[in-house]
Amino acid sequence: MLVEALALSAVLFTIGVIGVLTRRNAIIIFMCVELMLNAVNLSFVALSTLHGATGQVFVVFTMTVAAAEAAVGLAIIIAIFRHTQTVNLQNINILKG
Repeated sequence: MLVEALALSAVLFTIGVIGVLTRRNAIIIFMCVELMLNAVNLSFVALSTLHGATGQVFVVFTMTVAAAEAAVGLAIIIAIFRHTQTVNLQNINILKG
């Protein structure tokens, strides 16, 4: 069971990394980052069977960080969309002036 959970976690994390590196849409990149965080949570829970409840405590902290990241990230994406009318990262150059 442990090997299967870690393999699934590795596959999900790999899909998230590939999505972050290949996509241009800010919302899809944001979802891929969330997928990577969930993959890490899965590996923490799987490894908590060996090391006790420590992994589950880390999952609570990771979920807290993910919730804060979701709130701040979506606020930034909405602000960029209101300014540029697009979420395509190739067309966004707000910091250039």
